[in-house]
Amino acid sequence: MAAAHAHDTQDLDHDVIIIGAGMSGMYQLHRLRALGLRVRVFEAGTGVGGTWYWNRYPGARFDSESYSYGYSFSRELLDEWDWSEHFSAQPETLRYLNHVADKLDLRRDIQFRSRVTAAHYQDDARCWQILLEDGSRHRARFLVTAIGLLSAPTMPRIADVETFKGQSFHTARWPHEKVSFEGKRVAVIGTGATGVQTIQEVAKTAGHLTIFQRTPNWCAPLHNAKIDAREMADIRARYPEIFQRCQETFACFLHTPDPRGTFEVTPEEREAFFEKLYGERGFGIWQGNFRDILVDRAANAAISDFVARKIRQRVKDQAVAEKLIPKNHGFGTRRVPLETRYYEVYNQPNVKLVDINETPIERITPDGIKTSDAEHAFDIIIYATGFDAITGAFDRIDLRGAGGRRLKDAWKEGPQTYLGVLVEGFPNMTMLMGPHTALGNIPRSIEYNVDWVTGLMRHARDHGLTRIEATRAGVDSWTDHVKSLGMGLLSNEINSWMTGINSNVEGKQTRIIARYSGSAPAYRARCDAVAADGYRELEQA
Repeated sequence: MAAAHAHDTQDLDHDVIIIGAGMSGMYQLHRLRALGLRVRVFEAGTGVGGTWYWNRYPGARFDSESYSYGYSFSRELLDEWDWSEHFSAQPETLRYLNHVADKLDLRRDIQFRSRVTAAHYQDDARCWQILLEDGSRHRARFLVTAIGLLSAPTMPRIADVETFKGQSFHTARWPHEKVSFEGKRVAVIGTGATGVQTIQEVAKTAGHLTIFQRTPNWCAPLHNAKIDAREMADIRARYPEIFQRCQETFACFLHTPDPRGTFEVTPEEREAFFEKLYGERGFGIWQGNFRDILVDRAANAAISDFVARKIRQRVKDQAVAEKLIPKNHGFGTRRVPLETRYYEVYNQPNVKLVDINETPIERITPDGIKTSDAEHAFDIIIYATGFDAITGAFDRIDLRGAGGRRLKDAWKEGPQTYLGVLVEGFPNMTMLMGPHTALGNIPRSIEYNVDWVTGLMRHARDHGLTRIEATRAGVDSWTDHVKSLGMGLLSNEINSWMTGINSNVEGKQTRIIARYSGSAPAYRARCDAVAADGYRELEQA
């Protein structure tokens, strides 16, 4: 009887603790509450929304179509929310997520301003003990991490950052008050997806804008537009087929690769197809292109050459155009930022591009930025230097599994997971959008991920289980599968956050297979099979 008592839930504060109140944490709370479980969410911010709460930088918006991005699980939510644009901006998205939180009465189980600093598995009690920044401790049978792929911002390794006397911001920690650029001398460091969105917005009002670029990215037009009442009514009527389409495509976008190969058509047909995609909304040029552009070098060179020609047409100064054309990676092998008149920014007389490969930044000064050949004076410095992606948010929590083993040590050679959801040696811990899950159009992947975890929790509840864990064999086989899917992908030969590289983070200089690169339908089929088999591939007690 005593042994049974050790696993009793009476002395636990909650059945499940969820870290993070972004899109995945919110939906997971909703689903687990419906199972009758006692759930608590700890959120570092002052409100819900995750990515859309933290990233308030100018120009932040979707590059998946709004109506393919919102939650699909509730017909009522779909019926009462109108999207105002094809690609919604951050303020609207945050309003949407607050609307969802109100509608589902989620806030009563979310504790805000509560940063989790440590999570330790207690072997004897088969539970997780969570430590918050304020020193308080909380215990639950199960731990769900909903901490996001891109949620741990990184600053560049530049000396004397703290000496700058003007205003400075990392894009992912943007102030909640409006920042004015009117007549100001502004610097933006970084030209990834965030940098591109920020630059095209800041350039509209800044007195002078200097862009510090290390690696240019291949960008393609977003072609955003407003949605009027009639179009919204049409979208609403088509929701079932929109979400069905997302279920069927490779990466859950409305776009999916064309079945033809790049060289199976005439040069004229190829050029016309590229033109058509370049003129259409969204990720089609990346996700809906010929099937071989991401695996065949010659095919990739053809689309890269096409986009390079577009850049040269749009940027008047050809020396600047050449600096904006990537030379170290092909189109689509890194995440493609979508833009609205981004290249035209460089035609403005008040905008300057500094290539820091030619003139590296030496340090930040009280008045601005010192490069190897000049001192630049600024009123505002914006760090669009991205995130310690995929594993970074895990690394910032002291996570310890059975026997006190640190997750950081378990993942020293790169993440090893079972289905991207479980980790061997970390019982009762599930990850939403963890390493090695299907990414793509994230909310579509989130809903599946949450539903699968909910099924596992229901199984545990119904069978009185107090310990669920991935096996070594299961982890090895899934990790090997993920690695084999990455073979032959040009993107895995490139340094990017998608291959675990971050020059600003110690120990992130070696490429790893950090993400699952198979199709979303294949991923779901594998996970469904595990569930249908009663989760027998897991250790259960």
